[in-house]
Amino acid sequence: MRSGNGQAGFTYVALLIAVALLAAGAATVLEAGAQLQLREREAELIAIGQEFRAALKSYAAATPLGQPDAPKELAELLRDPRYPGTKRHLRRLYADPVSGGREWGIVRSPDGRILGIHSLSTSPTLRKSGFPVGLEAFAQAQRHDEWVFALQPVTAIGMHGAAAEAWN
Repeated sequence: MRSGNGQAGFTYVALLIAVALLAAGAATVLEAGAQLQLREREAELIAIGQEFRAALKSYAAATPLGQPDAPKELAELLRDPRYPGTKRHLRRLYADPVSGGREWGIVRSPDGRILGIHSLSTSPTLRKSGFPVGLEAFAQAQRHDEWVFALQPVTAIGMHGAAAEAWN
C-alpha cells in the first residue's frame, strides 16, 4: 500500500523548481543592480572629466605671455605656479569613479605637457549615446579608458600609441 510517496516526490520537485526560479530572479536583480551602479559611475566619470577639461581650458586661457599653456602635472591645476598668489583652476584632484583608484591616465604633448586625462579602467562602456556637447565621439568608444577628456579631440590610437601614462 502506497500512502503518499508519489505526493512527497512531487512536492520535492516543486520545491526544487521554486528554488531555481528564485535563484534566477535574484541573479537578474543583481545584474540589473550592477549595471545601474556602472551607469552611475559613468555619469560621475563624465562630470569629473568635464571638470578636468574645464580646468585645462582655464589654465590655457590664463596663460601669461611667454608661458606654457598646459600644465606639466595635475597639481598645477590646483595651484598655478605661473602666478605669485594662489590661482586655482580645479578645486581638488578627484578619484576615478570607474576604476575606484586615485590614478588617472594622462595624455601628454611631445614636450611633456598635459593634453587630457582618461580613466585607467579597461572595462566595457555601457553608455553609447546622449553625451554632452564636445564629447559626442565617446559614442564610438568600447572601453572607459578611451573616454579622453581634453581640449582638443584625442584619438584612442594616438592616446595609447605615444603619450599615455598613469598618474598617482
